[in-house]
Amino acid sequence: MTVLTLTARPRALAYWLFVVAAMIVAMVVVGGVTRLTESGLSITEWKPISGIVPPLNDAQWQAEFDHYKQIGQYQQLNQGMTLAGFKAIFFWEYIHRLLGRLIGMAFALPLLWFWIRKQIPQGYGWRLVALLALGGLQGAFGWWMVKSGLNHTRTSVSHFWLATHLMTALFTLGGIVWTMLDLRALGTNHAERPARLTGIGAGVLVLLAIQLFYGALVAGLDAGLVTNQWPLMNDRFFPGVSQIGESPLHAALYDPAIVHFIHRWWAWVAVAGLIVLARKAKAAGDRRASIAIHSAFGIQILLGIATVMTGVNLHLAATHQLVGALLVCATVWGAHAAGRRRSNTTY
Repeated sequence: MTVLTLTARPRALAYWLFVVAAMIVAMVVVGGVTRLTESGLSITEWKPISGIVPPLNDAQWQAEFDHYKQIGQYQQLNQGMTLAGFKAIFFWEYIHRLLGRLIGMAFALPLLWFWIRKQIPQGYGWRLVALLALGGLQGAFGWWMVKSGLNHTRTSVSHFWLATHLMTALFTLGGIVWTMLDLRALGTNHAERPARLTGIGAGVLVLLAIQLFYGALVAGLDAGLVTNQWPLMNDRFFPGVSQIGESPLHAALYDPAIVHFIHRWWAWVAVAGLIVLARKAKAAGDRRASIAIHSAFGIQILLGIATVMTGVNLHLAATHQLVGALLVCATVWGAHAAGRRRSNTTY
């Protein structure tokens, strides 16, 4: 049982973490748009402090554009791009990085405030510091992802670095949502203990993680453009490999057609697990978590199909990524509900 001091404010911490989680969801969407518009390589340097200020005059804009002209994406794909065109892609990468900085401050500064005022319940301080460190690591992964595409041979970032960047963000989001739910329960009942991760909860989260990982590979390889058909792929159920002579493992990680195939059909494995988890959450007394899970995966499937059939429409694809992040939140909510250890004591 968590022992609350007189100064502890679990509800206030839960509200704060809800805001941070919402900001991370927004950042996932902006990151998706950044990838879909191929804007991620427009800023070729990482300046944690001075980078907050965008170019303010024509000379500064031209300098940024000149840096971009040195990399393969410009030389191989965007020769002849105008300064106005460059500003359009610069905007999304700048907003993405700025939002990352804002999330860092929105987490670190209130955490310091709560810590100084001794308002963090016993046992939660280490967890919050770990989440802050994970957020910092996610930012580092973001720069290494960008750096992977800053050369003369590539026209985009490594799809593995993109997957690492996205998965770390979603893992952080899940940890924040879980901690928020623990704190909210503690604020309602001071005898409430942190929820435990059950076997079914862990298993479904792994199934979903595999699906999200392949979604990131699809984005990184532009594999959504392999076909605009569903359920078939170019008039066939199984598209076959496009990179002849490679191993099955290589095809499963590098071949756009195979990556797309795995992503569209593993979704049903994940759905089966999510249905079981939703039933567990409902049986544990949290019907809202069950509804959230069913709603999220149902909408996500429809968006995925629509995204493919429209040739990766920007708005549909961005919404697909949004609902993917919300599905993570709903799944964590369900796993938390299934693992809650309620106390009969109330205050």
